Amino acid sequence: MPQPASYSIQFALFAAAVTAIGGFLFGYDTAVINGANTYLKTHMQLNPAQEGLAAASAILGCIPGAMFAGCLSDRYGRKKLLFVCALLYAASALLSAIPRTFEQFLAARFIGGLGIGASSLVCPVYIAEISPEKWRGRLGSFFQMGIVIGIFLTLFVNRLIQGMGDEIWNTTTGWRWMLGLEVVPAMGFLLMLFTVPESPRWLCQKGREPEALLVLEKMGGAGHAAAELAAIRAAASSEEGRFSELFSRDYFRPLLIAALLMAFSQFCGINAIMYYSTRIFESAGAAKNSAFQSSVWIGLINLVFTFVAIAFVDRAGRKPLLVVGSFIQTLALASVGWMFYTHRSGIGLLLCILLFIAAFAMAMGPIPWILCSEIFPNKIRGRAMSAATFTIWASCYIVAQTFPMLNESRHIGPALTFWIYSAVSLASFVFVLLMVPETKGRTLEEIGASWRRRP
Repeated sequence: MPQPASYSIQFALFAAAVTAIGGFLFGYDTAVINGANTYLKTHMQLNPAQEGLAAASAILGCIPGAMFAGCLSDRYGRKKLLFVCALLYAASALLSAIPRTFEQFLAARFIGGLGIGASSLVCPVYIAEISPEKWRGRLGSFFQMGIVIGIFLTLFVNRLIQGMGDEIWNTTTGWRWMLGLEVVPAMGFLLMLFTVPESPRWLCQKGREPEALLVLEKMGGAGHAAAELAAIRAAASSEEGRFSELFSRDYFRPLLIAALLMAFSQFCGINAIMYYSTRIFESAGAAKNSAFQSSVWIGLINLVFTFVAIAFVDRAGRKPLLVVGSFIQTLALASVGWMFYTHRSGIGLLLCILLFIAAFAMAMGPIPWILCSEIFPNKIRGRAMSAATFTIWASCYIVAQTFPMLNESRHIGPALTFWIYSAVSLASFVFVLLMVPETKGRTLEEIGASWRRRP
C-alpha cells in the first residue's frame, strides 16, 4: 500500500513565497504610476489624452503578455517564464526612469505590462502545480497577497520620495526614482528563482519524470512522491495540448467559468476605485488631503482581508467565500450609488467603499486566480490561463477607460455608475451559486478528470 501523504509544507511555502514576489512586482508596477503621473505630466507637458495613455500603457502590454505566456510556459516551462518576467520588470524599471521622450516612456511601460501579463498567468499556475492539494488554496492566495502588498507599499514609497525634494525636484527627478526603484525587487526576484524547482507536473508532461520525482519527494517523501507521480502519469497525455481543445465538449464549461469569473472580478469596478479613489472622494466633496488618507485606508483594508482569504480558502472552500463576497459586494456598491444619489459623503461613503474592498479582497480578488489555475488539465493549463488572463486584462482596460466618462457623464454620473457595478456583482453572485464547482481538497488531476465524466 502507498504510504500516507506527509507534506513538507516548508518546501511548498518557500516556493510559493518566492513566486509571490512576482505578484509584488505586479502590484508595484500597477500602482507606481499613480504617484509619478502628476510630475510626469508636468515634465513632459502631456495633454489629458497623453496622460491617460501614460497610465494605460502598461495595461496594453498586459494583453499580449497574457496571450503568449500560456503557450510559452507549456512549451518551455513555468520557471523559465518566471525568469523572463523578472527581466521584463527590471528592464521596464530602468527604461521608465530614463526616457527622453514620451514615446520612449510608453515603450518602457509597455515592457513592464508584458511582465505583468505573463506573471499574472505563470505565477498562479506554478503555485497550483507545486502545492499539495490541502494547502493549494492558501498558497495560491500568496499571489494576490503579493499584489496587494506591492500596491500598499508603493503608496508609501511614492510619499517617501515626494518628501525628498520640492516640487521642481519631483518634476525633474522624483518620478524617475519612483519608477526606477522597482529594479531592486525585480533583481531580488531573479536571484531567488534560482532556489526554486521547476513545476513537477510540467516536468512529467515533458517526460522528465526523474526530475519530477525529486521535487515531489521534497514535498512529502518517497511514498507521497510515488503516489503523486502515478496520478500525474495516469492523467497525462503524450501530446502537448492544443488551444482548440479549450472549446471542446470536455473543457468548454471550465473555460466559461474561468472567463466569466475573470470578467466579473473587473466589471464590479474594483480598479475604478483602485485607480481613481482620490478622484471619487474629491467628487463627493472631500478635501485633497482627506481624499488621499481615504485611499490609504483602501490599501490597508485590501491587505488585511487578503489574509482573511488565506485563512479560510482551504477551510470554508472557494465557493462559499465567493458566494458571501459577491453578495456583500452587491450591497456595498448599491449603497455607494445611493450615497452619491442622495449627495452624501464623509465617513458613510468611506465605510461603504471599504466594505466593498473587504468583500473583494477575501473572495473575488484572490479566488478567481486560484480556481482558474486549478480547473484545467496539465496539458492545456497554460493555454487556458492565457485565455483567462487575456479576459481579465481586457476587462481591466475597459473599466479604466470608461470610468471617467461614466462618472462625469450628465446622463449617467457616479450614482448610476456604481449601481451598474452592483448589478455586475449580483450577476456574479448568481453565476457562482449555479455554475462554479468546489475544488478544495481535490488534486489537480481529479479536478481535470471531473469535466470528462460530465454527461
